[in-house]
Amino acid sequence: MRSTFMGLETSKRALFTQQSALYTTGHNVANASTEGYSRQRVNMQTTLPYPGVGLNTPQMAGYIGTGVEAGSVQRFRDQFIDRQYRQEENKLGYWTNQVQNLTQMEDIMSEPSEFGLNQAFSDFWKSVQDVSTNPEDASARKVAVQKAQHIADSFQYIDTQLKLIQSNIGNELNVSTTQMNSILKSIAGINAQIQATEPNGYVPNDLYDSRDVLMDQLNKFLPVSFDRIPSGGNAVDVAEGSYTVYFTTASGERIDLIEGKNYRQLATEGTEGEPITGENLDNLFSSFSFTELADYATHYQAEKDGIPLLNEGNIEYGDLQAFKGSMLAMIDSYGFENSNGDPAGYYPEMLAKLDTLAHTFATTFNDVHKQGYGLKNDTSITGLDMFETTDGNDFSASNMKVRDEMMNDTSLFAASSRPGEEGNGNWALALSNLQFVSLNGSAQVNSDGKTVTLANDLNGATFQSFYESMIAKLAVDTNEGETLRFNSETLKITIGNNRASMSSVSLDEEMTNMITFQQAYNASARMLTVMDETLDKIINGMGRVGL
Repeated sequence: MRSTFMGLETSKRALFTQQSALYTTGHNVANASTEGYSRQRVNMQTTLPYPGVGLNTPQMAGYIGTGVEAGSVQRFRDQFIDRQYRQEENKLGYWTNQVQNLTQMEDIMSEPSEFGLNQAFSDFWKSVQDVSTNPEDASARKVAVQKAQHIADSFQYIDTQLKLIQSNIGNELNVSTTQMNSILKSIAGINAQIQATEPNGYVPNDLYDSRDVLMDQLNKFLPVSFDRIPSGGNAVDVAEGSYTVYFTTASGERIDLIEGKNYRQLATEGTEGEPITGENLDNLFSSFSFTELADYATHYQAEKDGIPLLNEGNIEYGDLQAFKGSMLAMIDSYGFENSNGDPAGYYPEMLAKLDTLAHTFATTFNDVHKQGYGLKNDTSITGLDMFETTDGNDFSASNMKVRDEMMNDTSLFAASSRPGEEGNGNWALALSNLQFVSLNGSAQVNSDGKTVTLANDLNGATFQSFYESMIAKLAVDTNEGETLRFNSETLKITIGNNRASMSSVSLDEEMTNMITFQQAYNASARMLTVMDETLDKIINGMGRVGL
């Protein structure tokens, strides 16, 4: 026989369930603006009907329902959309950082403009032509020497500023590694909380959201994936378990960075065996070293004792997936060793080209200049170089300058092709024509029967065309990066909107749900009142006939 109080229990369960649904709706509304929050719902399910299955089950016309219960509280999340979003986060992180670094380089090169190196060359060649027209004019010579020093200053300025930004990128790489390690530690900490919660039958949705936000952030730095590991115990079906986060190398090798509550820590290693800080620009990126997997207590104790955990391996530059993650963008800008052991990367390559141009220009101009004659009445070749270095080493963008004797006595400027001819400006004209010479290792300069062979080689380019090709490549790379950044950002926004349509809180929808659950709660309360009145009638009104 069915229980007299079954109706009370049915209504009570309905009250509790609708109350849980209202609480969950309130939680959604409260977190409508919380970053990474996924809206939640109560999965309602019917309780076991009466009568149950058994030998002593009473014979009835059919099952009678016993009400509803809250089976679980589940968040709305689509793992496939999350994976797409993070893939675009990888690409956007790379191109955003790369465009930023290249734009800074463009700002320093300042081309085309009236203040750049190209204009400095043009002004210098013009001033040398003026000397060829008026070789005995001291002011023309003074201007030419000053314009030569301006070229040297321009080289030094560009070199200094590029190295400053390269240093900043190296420091940013170091800071980003620290941030990445902090994220790895935080995800492992959340895994530990989840592992302690799920076996008790609870579903820690807010912890899942916090972990996914960290996964999004981690994918800005490096492209990582994860596997879900069940927590066991009494974990319900919708429990998501802990994450095993791993990095896949370009060759397909898997490196686990987090395994439950255990995690690794990464460190940059440079070509000179030191961590990259940006202070030593010769210390280019070599690899990321990673420690053994260990929990927080082990990492903390190792840091406290000053005994670092053992390094279990390295992620080399070739292991990094192309065009993914801001870490790779910083490495591509800061510099690394290529497969031949040579420096590579945007800033090292630009600095190397700048040094090549400075060295070629200074040595070529010196080779031709010292074959001419100054204003002094002697029959010897001046034998003077126009340029010298500040440190005695080979010419580079950082150390070239006009020699002091030339700055103090402009009559030493070799404008004449013959000794003792003050009005002879033929050699200055030959010097000026160097701007048109395509340097291929065997180019020649001829004037007044004199021939000078130019041993330097710029692959057939002139000084300015070589520089212009540097600027053109920079412009192409920056434009390509900006285009790909825009495409990645557009795709990320589209996928983000898809994810938001699935996971974000809609206040209109929550208001509708709130009214639905409120009315269901009111109806259940009214049903409880009806059952109470019915029982009151049975208990207090029956058996009193005739009284």
